[in-house]
Amino acid sequence: MIKYIFGGIIAVIIAALISHYYHSSELPDVNWEMTVIPGDLSEAHSFLEDDCQSCHTPITGVTRENCVVCHANDTQIIQRQPTLFHVDIAECNSCHMEHQGKAARISKMDHEALSDIGLRMLPEDNTPFDQGTAVQKLFKEMLSDNRKVDPLLINPHVSTKEALLNCATCHANDDRHFGLFSDDCVQCHSTEQWSLSSFVHPSNKSNDCNQCHEAPPSHYMKHFKKISAKVAGEHKAPVEECFACHQNTSWNDIKKAGWYKHH
Repeated sequence: MIKYIFGGIIAVIIAALISHYYHSSELPDVNWEMTVIPGDLSEAHSFLEDDCQSCHTPITGVTRENCVVCHANDTQIIQRQPTLFHVDIAECNSCHMEHQGKAARISKMDHEALSDIGLRMLPEDNTPFDQGTAVQKLFKEMLSDNRKVDPLLINPHVSTKEALLNCATCHANDDRHFGLFSDDCVQCHSTEQWSLSSFVHPSNKSNDCNQCHEAPPSHYMKHFKKISAKVAGEHKAPVEECFACHQNTSWNDIKKAGWYKHH
């Protein structure tokens, strides 16, 4: 009998402690909205902040079909080579994450996420790509032939996942080098900042300057032979052979003469 009485007292004490814990003023009030809505929508989607079902499907979550309702006819995406691949990708929220605040730029390009999507969509049963779906063929073009990248060969500008991508698939129309520097853009460029702080010449021993460079009009005048050629000490060098007189650090950096502005 005493055992049951003692057990009852212990139970009452525990219940009182639990009740005090949950009703303590020190604990913040639980706001269910913060649990359901992790953050504000971006400025572009802010008009949907009171219309969750436009993007979310019960139990399933955000689906591609809901995104397509608004973006299927977006000609800025589906008619441009760099973004044309969106038509065949079945995952939108892998790259475009919402509820990160109004100032969030959800259209920012994430090359690593694109690489992840491509790897997930490759055939798992070694099915040849020519027998695969159109999406798989697309990613075959986007992923480099060598999917197992040698860490020793990775350009320091990019990550291992980014190195799997073939830049030319999306950026061929943006190539200002007209294919003369190959399609391996990451030899010089990075995905974080496309512009280079300084020019990276393809080779210190390049002898085919005319592919990219055109001599100024002064090189075809008498001034060139009488003055400029003498300074460089190359009296018989053809105008097309820029390397005979110029260093690749600057046009005004002349071999055997140093800095000289001659035109």
